[in-house]
Amino acid sequence: MLKEFKAFLIKGNMIDMAVGIIIGAAFSTVIKSLVTDVIMPPIGHMMGGVDFTDLFYNLGEGTYTSLAAAKEAGAPTINYGVFINNCITLVIVGFAVFMLVKSVQKMQKKAEEAPAAPAKPSEEVLLLTEIRDALKKA
Repeated sequence: MLKEFKAFLIKGNMIDMAVGIIIGAAFSTVIKSLVTDVIMPPIGHMMGGVDFTDLFYNLGEGTYTSLAAAKEAGAPTINYGVFINNCITLVIVGFAVFMLVKSVQKMQKKAEEAPAAPAKPSEEVLLLTEIRDALKKA
């Protein structure tokens, strides 16, 4: 059982998948920052200075001026601004993955369509060709 598990872990597909997950997590972090720090602030500014990460609906009692204050007080909230940011992140990540898969498929198709290079003649064929050419000259 241990040998089978070791063989499973060492397989190339498992390692490729692990690398993909690590790269995906890093990519997701970058996209999350892009949405939160670059895309949403100008949109919020155009909408009258709205900070999307601070949009929430308080389900409890009391009034809170920010999501941080509501969380600090332990109030139950629906954080729809964070949800909007996450939805935009999902769309961007999905589009990036779509473009990546599309380009990989295009490269694979080109590799399949490329004609194979003609095989090099063997040494015997080359020697026989030299003999034939020499006999023609004689």
